[in-house]
Amino acid sequence: MARCVRLGAFLLGWGLACAAGAGPEERPPRAAVVSAHPLASAAGEELLRAGGNAFDAAVAVSATLAVVEPYASGLGGGGFWLLHRAADGRQVMLDGRETAPAAARPELFHAADGTPSPELSRDGGTAVAVPGVPAALLYLAKHYGRLPLARSLAPAVRHARAGFPVTPRYRRLVQYRLELLRADPAAAGIFLEQGEIPPAGHLIVQEELAATLERLGAEGRAGFYAGEVARRLVRAVRAAGGVWELKDLDDYRVVERAPVVFEYQGVRVISAPPPSSGGVVLAETLKILERFSLPGSGPARVHLVVEAMRRAYRDRAWWLGDPDFTKIPMQRLLSGAHSARLARDISLSEATPSTKLPAPKRIPEPESADTTHFSILDEAGNRVAATLSINLPFGAGLMAAGTGVLLNDEMDDFAFGFRDPNAYGLVGGQSNVVAGGRRPLSSMTPTFLETPERIALLGTPGGSRIISMVLLAILDFTAGAEPQSWVTLPRYHHQYLPDILQFELGALPAGEQRALRAMGHQLQEKKRRYGNMQAILWDRLGNRVAAASDPRGEGEARIFSVGPCQPAPVH
Repeated sequence: MARCVRLGAFLLGWGLACAAGAGPEERPPRAAVVSAHPLASAAGEELLRAGGNAFDAAVAVSATLAVVEPYASGLGGGGFWLLHRAADGRQVMLDGRETAPAAARPELFHAADGTPSPELSRDGGTAVAVPGVPAALLYLAKHYGRLPLARSLAPAVRHARAGFPVTPRYRRLVQYRLELLRADPAAAGIFLEQGEIPPAGHLIVQEELAATLERLGAEGRAGFYAGEVARRLVRAVRAAGGVWELKDLDDYRVVERAPVVFEYQGVRVISAPPPSSGGVVLAETLKILERFSLPGSGPARVHLVVEAMRRAYRDRAWWLGDPDFTKIPMQRLLSGAHSARLARDISLSEATPSTKLPAPKRIPEPESADTTHFSILDEAGNRVAATLSINLPFGAGLMAAGTGVLLNDEMDDFAFGFRDPNAYGLVGGQSNVVAGGRRPLSSMTPTFLETPERIALLGTPGGSRIISMVLLAILDFTAGAEPQSWVTLPRYHHQYLPDILQFELGALPAGEQRALRAMGHQLQEKKRRYGNMQAILWDRLGNRVAAASDPRGEGEARIFSVGPCQPAPVH
């Protein structure tokens, strides 16, 4: 009966009763860790077996991904960690997004003629925002974990020293940023082999990064945001044309933010709030779709989803930014009245040109990008969905010598003029203009889905396409599908501008393409499949856990038992 009492608060929102020995299970029968790299998934399992909880495992996975996926995330980047603490039901997002240095201003990213210069926000010192990952790992360990930070960092230290083998994915992403890496001696010395792409199986050894991780574990904030590491970081950024000061690092803080929470067809969606755009765009899109009878498949379904995306991404461009710097009309954006207004002019048979919505001129094609995601569920019911990034593959291509820290190029996620897209083709307005201390708007969308019977944890990399991938997975979850289906779904995307319905290789059959073009959609098939979703399902009625790693990547899902586990302490 005590089990039912603790479950009551969860079930109350659905108006359900709990009886002894019946109904959904209170705790998962097994734990699960799924990430974009097998070594990171193994690190999460190691921490759970060592007596840690999901939050300790999240530290281990985050740090290990920083080692084995240097093209996707790292100590020099940022991210969002969506948390659920089973002891008290607390749900919160840790905002470890990077911040602009105090001296940042739009003019730093303009050419001599006053026009924005994209390379200044993507390569070199001016592109680098102040990293948030180290502070977030410290915060997770101190406020939510059980184990010392150094213990949770140990797998990452071990892999940095022993090295990890080069894979085809690593080689492809090095090729994309080869010239940038060649230009930085510290980065080239680690990630290249005599200035060339390393062969498959070659070990990438990172002794300096191992030492920085050990210093972080031993000294806490002072091991990264002050002292010798901080001085080396500032020197490297300034030497490459940036404007960092030591105070920028000392001032960095993690922020706890209330998630965006809404319901769609009986599913409670918990997702990332600003400075992520993910939760708001998901909410707007799904609230629009609820006003229609969505077909189960075919061009009519794609058309409606695209029209909803188009309008939600338009609001992203106009309204969203760092909530600590700009007033975002959240209540209005998430209201039923607003979704009704947005849905009012959707035609069931014709595409709405984005130029018919208030918009700037057509903008260029978005470039490719990389980020990473992982999901963790422990046997106490604690859960983490986290999306981390250094923006474009290998970030700014800048490494601070002696630290092993590869730095991000997240300054490109700010708006430098509404008519000027970032590397993903996204536009933005005054709400996302660069300013000292401001966090750039993001598309990272770690998400939980809850019904009384089923709980999901999911997210993916993919730049501006992250939100649409999570959206399609939510629709699939709502239809009753399993994680393997969510991560393998064919993917398509529309982001308002450019006014193009993009879809991954082979995602739309030829007949659907013809029908969509007849409706007025401009189509573009990408040359490859995209995304790398990592997802977990806890089936509370069936008392089972399922997990899946996207076959487009090289990740791994692990499901295992570690025995009785106490809830995380409430700090």
